[in-house]
Amino acid sequence: MIRKFIALFALTTSFALAACNTVEGVGQDVQSAGEAVEDAAD
Repeated sequence: MIRKFIALFALTTSFALAACNTVEGVGQDVQSAGEAVEDAAD
């Protein structure tokens, strides 16, 4: 379970970092990554 969580977090983080081009984009990516982590925790 924890391994799955770490893999999901790493994948989401790498997508977020690759996709953001502006400060606003960074905020949106961080928010979506946080939501993904919350969903994984449920």
